[in-house]
Amino acid sequence: MLAVGQAADLNLEPAPLIAKTVKPENPALVDVPDVPGLPRVMLIGDSISIGYTLKTRELLKGLANVHRPRGNCGDTARGLANLDQMLGKEHWDVIHFNYGLHDLKYLDAKGAYVPPDKGKQVSPPELYRRQLRTITQRLKATGAKVVFGTTTPVPPASLGRVAGDEKIYNQVAVEVMREEGVAVDDLCAYVAEQQKKFPPHPASEYDPKHHAKTLPGELQQPFNVHFTPEGYDRLAELVAASVKKELPARP
Repeated sequence: MLAVGQAADLNLEPAPLIAKTVKPENPALVDVPDVPGLPRVMLIGDSISIGYTLKTRELLKGLANVHRPRGNCGDTARGLANLDQMLGKEHWDVIHFNYGLHDLKYLDAKGAYVPPDKGKQVSPPELYRRQLRTITQRLKATGAKVVFGTTTPVPPASLGRVAGDEKIYNQVAVEVMREEGVAVDDLCAYVAEQQKKFPPHPASEYDPKHHAKTLPGELQQPFNVHFTPEGYDRLAELVAASVKKELPARP
């Protein structure tokens, strides 16, 4: 089994507060003006959602105004702390959201990514359940149609995370969404099915200083929770399709 790497460039993480993660050079984090008369959509999530924001906006052009918070939304505790800031005072017709990858990660006392036996999980499953439920209820209270995107797979040797933990967190999330009457966009199942087409990357390809090479058509980076450009496009197609189902009927 591979040791957990120490190079943060493989899994870039947000600063503690959303206000400090603003990167104007990233077009996905720059807000766009509304087209009058179109429904308003909010995408909430971590760096995975940042990666599919622009393509989702492109796919929904002429159908909806697509916005997102100006930063990485992190774990559910940060989500609760920043939810009012993220939603603002505007009306939202559809909110597509995700939490999980930052809840299941392991950190040491200094906030560094570490193996499970050397740190603590940010939000163990039952804490995740409680915090996710509160977020879901607050999103529903806006009057928007709410959709939850399942947490995408954690490959082996991902920095500070355990491969397969997303299954535990998705089971919790799906239970919460079922109880709250919220639609589920199963991004995880799609990615997992597509990745079955490719052989596992051998340990010899692991390099903590560089991304391992992906095969043509591969959606997710090896040893890493992030995606290839094609992978982000496929996720955007799923997100756009799930949002379309919830958009209000137009005159």
